[in-house]
Amino acid sequence: MDYLDLPKAVEDFVAATNAHDADALAAVFGDGAAVRDDGKTYTGEAEIREWTQGHLIDPKIVITPTSFAGDRLVASANGEFPGGPLSFAFVFGIKDDRVTDLAIDPV
Repeated sequence: MDYLDLPKAVEDFVAATNAHDADALAAVFGDGAAVRDDGKTYTGEAEIREWTQGHLIDPKIVITPTSFAGDRLVASANGEFPGGPLSFAFVFGIKDDRVTDLAIDPV
C-alpha cells in the first residue's frame, strides 16, 4: 500500500483502533463529539466510549486505509465479525487535531 498523508486526528483514530486501545480512542474525540454509525448517533464521551468498545475494541477491528480525500477516509475493516473484511467510508470533522464529528457508511 502506498503511504497516505492523513491528518493527525485521522492517523490517531486509525492507530488507536488498530491497537485496540480504548483510552487512546477516547482521546481522539473532542468535547461534544458525535459519531454516526449503523443508523444511530452517539454523542458525548460516555456514548462514544460505549460505541468504540462495542464496534471497534471488542471485535478487534483493524482498519487498513485505501484512500483519503478532503475529509473522507476509505478503508478496509477486518476483525472478529462475519463477512469481513468490509470497506467503509469514514467522514471526519476535525478541529484542533481532535475528531468532532465522524460518520461511517459501508462502501
